[in-house]
Amino acid sequence: MSPRKSVLQELTREMIMEAARNLFVKKGYQHVSMRQIAKELGYSHGALYYHFENKAELFYALVQEHFFMLDQIQMDVMEKEISNEDKLKEVLLGFIEFGLTHQSHYEIMFLIKDEEVRNFINQGPSKSYELFAQNISSLCGNKVSLQEIYSIFLALHGFVTHYCRHVNTFEDVKDMANVHVNFLMKAIT
Repeated sequence: MSPRKSVLQELTREMIMEAARNLFVKKGYQHVSMRQIAKELGYSHGALYYHFENKAELFYALVQEHFFMLDQIQMDVMEKEISNEDKLKEVLLGFIEFGLTHQSHYEIMFLIKDEEVRNFINQGPSKSYELFAQNISSLCGNKVSLQEIYSIFLALHGFVTHYCRHVNTFEDVKDMANVHVNFLMKAIT
């Protein structure tokens, strides 16, 4: 047995989460093990268990972090001293920008289909969607139905998934995103 190589820096939760995120997106949740994540980082798999009890807990931490980031964008917009119409546009564009700026995050949040993690995935979107729906309803003077709000969400999600992995950054499709958001705003304002 060869001796372990010396570690250049202490292993952190953030390092583990970043490596796991990339592997989950590339290989799928089922095809990634804690050993593979450790190997990717150059650590023993035992070192990962100091930070996470198991792969499911690690995945859940990723999902929580990602939805927090998305929700924070909405909350920041809602606190701005701008018109409701401008807030609405920023909330809608913010969703698209988040999805295309953080494509691996977005894929984990919305696109991984795996029985073992379905509960983790369903909890985050439900809470985040509830915040989204409340904000859209409020910004539209409570004049839009839940079905219309869900249609807006689906239109944003469709835009992001269409361009996910086909563009490098939000800036690549910023003009088209603005056209898309303006089109959606006409339908609800």
